[in-house]
Amino acid sequence: MPAQQYARTGRADTPGWGATQSRLITWHDPITTQATVASMSGLSYWQAVADGKLPPPPIGDLIQMRVTEVDAGRVTFTCTPDGSMYNPLGMVHGGTMCTLLDTAAGCALHTTLAEGVGYTSVEIKVNYLKAVTVASGTLTAVGSVVKAGSRIGFAEAKATDASGALVATASSTLLIFDLPSRTPQFNGNGQHR
Repeated sequence: MPAQQYARTGRADTPGWGATQSRLITWHDPITTQATVASMSGLSYWQAVADGKLPPPPIGDLIQMRVTEVDAGRVTFTCTPDGSMYNPLGMVHGGTMCTLLDTAAGCALHTTLAEGVGYTSVEIKVNYLKAVTVASGTLTAVGSVVKAGSRIGFAEAKATDASGALVATASSTLLIFDLPSRTPQFNGNGQHR
């Protein structure tokens, strides 16, 4: 998109566009806590985040996602959608829902991993069952492990709206790997430390 269009979208005086809205997002540099995270089991890490002892990953604040429950092989996140998450059709973008479900599924697997072991999604399949809007209220996503192997894990997640209606499901395949033992050279903004 040309820069001119970006500049134009912020104008409050454009007829028919409605009031300009904004949302400020702040976060802690995740690279700062990377060594701490690597020295903890996944279960200990997510319990520390849930208890407010460690900062959550920045993606959480971006889509207003919070971890609320943590057990071995199972995590629960909530997400309160707002208009900043909407697609052009007036509903929460599918990518937001995918991020919520991917996080729940991946973090469920993470709770089964030892210190020094990481994971990443290699495949995710999402089924969108019901449109999500601000009126849907707070979403709850529960991720659970189907199988945690030595190098590949399988997890699933289900998201419900405030009324308890199932709005989306996901199944995920994740790669399990040893974390590198090195000091990061760049912070989360790509700047040298």
